[in-house]
This record gives sequence, C-alpha cells and structure tokens, in this order.
Amino acid sequence: MRGMGIVLVALLSMAPLSLMAGGADEIRPAEEFRQELNFISMQEAELLVGRKDVYFFDVNTLELWAEGFIPGAVHFFTEDWKSLLPEDKGAQLIFYCANRLCNASEIAAYAVMKMGYTNVRQMPDGIYGWRMSGRVVEKP
Repeated sequence: MRGMGIVLVALLSMAPLSLMAGGADEIRPAEEFRQELNFISMQEAELLVGRKDVYFFDVNTLELWAEGFIPGAVHFFTEDWKSLLPEDKGAQLIFYCANRLCNASEIAAYAVMKMGYTNVRQMPDGIYGWRMSGRVVEKP
C-alpha cells in the first residue's frame, strides 16, 4: 500500500512539469513525443560524470533527491528551473528522474529543447536504475 502512495505522489508532483512543457496545448501521442528525445544509457552517462562541459539534472521530488543523486547533478524540480540552465545552448544536458515509469525527465528535456538547447539527453533508467546497478550517488 505504501508503494501505491509513493506512485500517486510521484504522479501528482509531475503536474507542474507538464505546464513547463506546454501543458494542454501540446497534447501529442507519446510515441511522437519520445521520437524527439535523445536517450542515453547509464553506461554512457557514467562516463560523463564529473566533466565540466556536461550538466546532469535530477527531476525528482526533494524526498527522492535526499536519498541520493548522480554526483554533480543539480536538483531541477523547482519553480526557478530556468535559472539552473547554462548559458551555452550547445552544452550537453542530461535529465533523469526516478525510473522508466517516470516521465518528468522527458518533459523537462523536451521543455529545454523548445528553449533552443541542442544537446539534450534523457536517461530512462533514472536514479533507481543508477543505484540498483551499484553506481555511486551523492547526498545533499
């Protein structure tokens, strides 16, 4: 039962992100939406951790963020998310959320692509996949 509550909270917490991606005026089939995203595997992402020219953005709730995040990642689930983005629209940006069932990172990635960022990637396995694979996490 506790798991169902966590899922519900996660789904409800994604509502603000749907607004930043265009909201109701942007309703499209999921398959069309996904075709525009550039996915990255955990293996590829791990090789980029710590590079100054790569930005990791965690699009999870504060509670999940507190449990651990990819080293150097910035918590992106905030109202002033635009201020967290680099000025360089060609910088490599990697977004992730909880897991493959969570679409918050897809929505965030799509939103920054609409702003003109050209090197945007999304890591579908999320922080759960990262931790379950034994990869290192940081805590706030």
